[in-house]
Amino acid sequence: MEDREPLLAARSEESRTNGHVAWSTHTLESKAVEDFRRRLKYFFMNPCEKYKARGRKPWKLMLQILKIAIITVQLVSFGLSNQMMVTFKDENLMTFRHLFLKEYKDPRLGSYALYTKADVYDHIYYIINRYTSLQNLSVGNLAYESVDGKYSPLSVCQVFYRNSSIDPGNDTFDIDPHIETDCMSIYPKQSLDNNSLAAHVNFSLDFKRLLSVNIYLNLKTINLQTVRHHELPDCYDFHIMIVFDNRAHSGKIKVDIENDVRIYECRDWNVEGTCKFTDCCVKDRIHGLCVFEFNVFFHAYYNKIVTWSDRMEFVNGWYILIIVSDTLTIAGSVLKIGIQAKFQTNYDVCSILLGTATMLVWVGVIRYLGFFKKYNLLILTLRAALPNVFRFCCCATMIYLGYCFCGWIVLGPYHDKFRTFDKVTECLFSLINGDDMYATFLQMRDKTYMVWLFSRLYLYSFISLFIYMVLSLFIAVITDTYETIKHHQQDKEPFSQLQAFIAECRDQPESGRYQTDDDPSTCCLSPCGCFG
Repeated sequence: MEDREPLLAARSEESRTNGHVAWSTHTLESKAVEDFRRRLKYFFMNPCEKYKARGRKPWKLMLQILKIAIITVQLVSFGLSNQMMVTFKDENLMTFRHLFLKEYKDPRLGSYALYTKADVYDHIYYIINRYTSLQNLSVGNLAYESVDGKYSPLSVCQVFYRNSSIDPGNDTFDIDPHIETDCMSIYPKQSLDNNSLAAHVNFSLDFKRLLSVNIYLNLKTINLQTVRHHELPDCYDFHIMIVFDNRAHSGKIKVDIENDVRIYECRDWNVEGTCKFTDCCVKDRIHGLCVFEFNVFFHAYYNKIVTWSDRMEFVNGWYILIIVSDTLTIAGSVLKIGIQAKFQTNYDVCSILLGTATMLVWVGVIRYLGFFKKYNLLILTLRAALPNVFRFCCCATMIYLGYCFCGWIVLGPYHDKFRTFDKVTECLFSLINGDDMYATFLQMRDKTYMVWLFSRLYLYSFISLFIYMVLSLFIAVITDTYETIKHHQQDKEPFSQLQAFIAECRDQPESGRYQTDDDPSTCCLSPCGCFG
């Protein structure tokens, strides 16, 4: 403290030029001050400059490149496996539709629906007969699920109102809204035609009370295509539900198949001449900051508190990005090991973790493009514009949500793209980008005049507001930040007190003044060692 007192007493007055702090080092030529300034300048150098200053090789850059290669290869490998799994599930779902839905056609030609009582009974009996004779029909490796040596039955459940008396001719009805369910079971190997099945099964439907008919069946199969890619095949349980939906009571019963899949390791397996490989990439990096030393120094020499913006310059967002990506990579790799070892089969979570980690790793490459001046200008623009962009988006989101709710309530009953709230958000976002505009307008032509007029006012105002005003302002916010950054770089004016302090160090990286025996990753060996 005794050594500091003369320095504090000799602290120079700050002179301001062009709105920026100009530091007078006339009375601050002590070795401690210059060493600390030089350490700060080295701390903010990029790897190329650090190599020139101390001959420090860019090991972190090489490690990042290696990590990108390993993670990308791992992701591609897992992506191919995930794609095979999803394709296998989708193809089996299409197989079930063709096996169990009578005269099934491409859904793009129209929804699969029934309109007569006879068709409903006929299709239910058709499903039962196809199920009981499945192994003689299917070309796939489908089998019945068995529990304790017995095949699981097919269940036909009808869901209906408890009691009702409906007479549309007299405009009267009497209904008990409580819902009841009645089920019956059909076991495999009972192949019957429609007439004998109707006699064998006591099954009838009261269509006035009927809400739905749900048919449940369980099937098993094995995905053998993974063998060609040196992976152990998985066993699949398909829990299938065929729904005859009559909740609208509109005379149209919609029919669809829902499929819930469970993937697990087969109990007894043997594949000749195969082996498994599991890879895992685990990285972690910890970087020290010198904000504490700078805060103490600034207070000691200039009797000032370091601003929050100056402190945040010590926080390297790229390292935070790397830590997050590495954490996701580790978690995704552990899940991938479990999938390959058949301990678990959560493909979706694993793909999200690995996919996000790979995306962040590739985004992290932008940091190294910042070593070049023109690329660095773009990166600085993105970083500086982010707060303003976030605030702007918060305001624009309020207007956007208002249009979403309005469109959902008013146009939802008349337009497929506004049927649900999530569809509305997707439709309006597409309109902002200029996609599918004419088709959106076209679908409202044959509606009532009032709804048609409102739709025109709604769509024209939304498109005009967001394309011509909101997007233009959004671009202006980024452009203004770009011009500001570019102006400061051309004039080489410091942005902050921290940069102004560092700028007084005129030592170039090639000067040899940075060759010390101290740890290059820290600003000071101790908070007090730099100032006393």
